[in-house]
Amino acid sequence: MQATIGWAAAVLGLTAVFVVAARAQEAPQTPPVQGRPGGGRGMATFPAGQRPPGDAVQVAHGKTLYGVSCTACHGTDLRGGDLGGPNLLRSQVVLSDRDGELILPIIRGSRQSEGMDAIPMTTEDVKAVAAYLHSVLATLGGQGSPPSVGMAPPSVLVGDAAAGQKFFDTRCGGCHSPAGDLKSIGSRFADPKMLQNVWVSGGGGRGRGARGSVAPDAGDRRVVKVAVTLPSGESVEGRLVRIDDFMVTVGLNDGTTRTIRRDGALPKVEVRDPMKAHREMLGTYSDNDMHDVTAYLVTLK
Repeated sequence: MQATIGWAAAVLGLTAVFVVAARAQEAPQTPPVQGRPGGGRGMATFPAGQRPPGDAVQVAHGKTLYGVSCTACHGTDLRGGDLGGPNLLRSQVVLSDRDGELILPIIRGSRQSEGMDAIPMTTEDVKAVAAYLHSVLATLGGQGSPPSVGMAPPSVLVGDAAAGQKFFDTRCGGCHSPAGDLKSIGSRFADPKMLQNVWVSGGGGRGRGARGSVAPDAGDRRVVKVAVTLPSGESVEGRLVRIDDFMVTVGLNDGTTRTIRRDGALPKVEVRDPMKAHREMLGTYSDNDMHDVTAYLVTLK
């Protein structure tokens, strides 16, 4: 009796082994996770690290454009700047972008409602910036890691202060004064990198109209104002909300808005954009210009 029971158990056990083996052969095989040698799932490679190196000339051009137009918000190391821009090392847009196609709409103003103003750049310039961003991401040890971990950030004080003063007197002296709005600016910003970010973006002073101010104030100065003079002589002034060939919308002091129809030159519309000159100059700065002016402004204690 015991022999019979033992024989039956052996048969059942062997049958179970055959069933498991058969099911294993039928089950779809899960492909192994691609990653670095010796790595598990946590070491999977990312698309940004698999792209071929970009053109060196294009990357260098993109780096210059980034330094002029993007550093203040996104930082010199792409991890976020003094004006509160997001970390581009962790940006899904940058990680998924191939040749600027996802970055272009944002630079053109698709995220103005989120605080990202449009930046005047050609399509080729946007592609150059994208190539630079991808070149940085390709050097990372892992997704979201900062480049050159453990290395001190380079100093921005590499310029010629005398050349910076000459540039300032020629290009900036018509609106700003080292004895007025920029008085003691070198003391107000202990970090030269922050100082450079602020002046390049147009902050750090209030213009000649507020000589002697020592606190940087980029609030009101960045607001585009508009004055509309109606045929009746009535004047409507306030914040420019929107303008096109057919209408202009004015934000009034009481928080309401007023939209006025336009018909050619009527009514008369005057737009006062205090940042226009700065935006027009952004594309003209060279790396040497920025470093030279920073080296000069640091001396204004």
